[in-house]
Amino acid sequence: MTLVLGFVPFILFSLVARVSDDLALWIAFAASFALGMRAFLETRVLKTLDAAGTLLFGSLALYKGFVQPGLASGAVQLVVHAGLLAVMVVSLFLHEPFTLQYSREQVLPETWKTKSFLRANNRLTAIWVLALAVMAAIDAAALLTPDVSYTLAATAALVALAGALTFTVRYPVTARESGGPD
Repeated sequence: MTLVLGFVPFILFSLVARVSDDLALWIAFAASFALGMRAFLETRVLKTLDAAGTLLFGSLALYKGFVQPGLASGAVQLVVHAGLLAVMVVSLFLHEPFTLQYSREQVLPETWKTKSFLRANNRLTAIWVLALAVMAAIDAAALLTPDVSYTLAATAALVALAGALTFTVRYPVTARESGGPD
């Protein structure tokens, strides 16, 4: 469940962005920073998702606020989703899926290096990569063509996010019931 907590800033951003991109960016930055510091003070580990959210939302809030205030909502959404997608893809390429930091908090240390544990985290991260790829693609489509509205893009993003969250919550339970994450 702590992985879901890691996505709170991104969920807050998606919800508040309907009112104001600027407000959404600052709220998401504050939430990322607060969650990251809370976790760091408890574990002395800065989680990838917390660091990425803090950097992404903070730099985008400053850029939109001071460099390009007229940046379109769709462009802001695309940068957020593509930025998070990039972080997740890089974590897979480095053989350190971003979900590992959360999963390790819930299992014994001797489990951390097992093939099934690593495979399960690769699958979880791959689901998130798929969801973020859908979100970034629909954001790009909304920017490039008038046939895709901002409302459709936001709805598709929330559906993809809900799907990935549902999988994240249910997958460990399903894996345990079947005797492993295979």
